[in-house]
Amino acid sequence: MAFSSFSSGLGSQPMNDINTTPLVDVMLVLLVIFIITAPLLNQAVPVDLPRAESTAIDQNAKALQLSIDEQGVFFVNGLATQPEAIEQTLREKLPADVKSPELHLRADRQTAYEKVAQAMAAANRAGITKISFVTESPPPVTNSRQPGR
Repeated sequence: MAFSSFSSGLGSQPMNDINTTPLVDVMLVLLVIFIITAPLLNQAVPVDLPRAESTAIDQNAKALQLSIDEQGVFFVNGLATQPEAIEQTLREKLPADVKSPELHLRADRQTAYEKVAQAMAAANRAGITKISFVTESPPPVTNSRQPGR
């Protein structure tokens, strides 16, 4: 199958090559997009996230409890701890018979994010890779409309 021009003269020859310039332009644009976006895909933070399930956390499990109150005071298993000593306290309280220790982190709503980040960093340095955020269950939704109105 040959391509020809619109002029239908006797001396017109069929065009036997395809213009590849648009194809090359599209491929170069895709290459540039790939070069720019590929490094961004590897910027994830390595975090061992727990699986989201509808079941409650086992409260009898051998997990450390770290709480932060509204004033930013840290409590490890219910005992007040200085911010500088959190890592050491967590290391001392780690159960010896557990291969991958778990931390249950409870933070007050008014707690600054900086305090939560400090607690998570101290737990990471102490060797804890599983951190669970303990939250309250939302109140059940009730239908406020009265029947018959």
